[in-house]
Amino acid sequence: MTRVKICGIRTLEAAHTAVEAGAYALGFVFAPSPRRINPELAREIILSLPPFVSKVGVFVNEPRYSVEELATFCKLDVLQFHGEETPEYCRKWSYQIIKGFAVDHAWQPEVLAQYEADAFLLDTKVAGATGGTGQSFDWNLALPAKAYGKPLILAGGLNPANVARAIDLVHPYAVDVSSGVELEGSKDNALIRQFITATNLSQQQGGI
Repeated sequence: MTRVKICGIRTLEAAHTAVEAGAYALGFVFAPSPRRINPELAREIILSLPPFVSKVGVFVNEPRYSVEELATFCKLDVLQFHGEETPEYCRKWSYQIIKGFAVDHAWQPEVLAQYEADAFLLDTKVAGATGGTGQSFDWNLALPAKAYGKPLILAGGLNPANVARAIDLVHPYAVDVSSGVELEGSKDNALIRQFITATNLSQQQGGI
């Protein structure tokens, strides 16, 4: 079963729409981004959520002490490192870790073997950006990552219209969407529901 993570949550409404529609995880961006959320609001949203929803903090090249402070204050479950964090940086956390990698035709999947992470996330490599661009990559490039024995999360340019095709090809553990469920830079409730419905339908029809 492919799970859904809705990333870039900034409002109570979007969070609860996603959960009610069946999202398994919500992502809160603490890195420089149009979707960056202040810790107080993130904590308010997280404390309002029901049990069994995974709260993921997204960080880019953040000092360890700052990540620890934010994770504790906001009551995060999972840390997602989406920058140039080293294998050493990703070790010995008291949280589950997702390590993100930017993918293009030059990327080398063997780098995954260096990382102690609970899951790997593959996103589109775009110069000067660290995610949320709305651009997809050749999903065939994700397939070698499955050989490294960790859950694979597929991101980058996914939306309600193409997520079923991505799942059919890659069969990822989860899909991660941000801009693909937005209108004019804000989460759209209808698109969130459509994305999760498309993910579920693809599997009911034999996608995985």
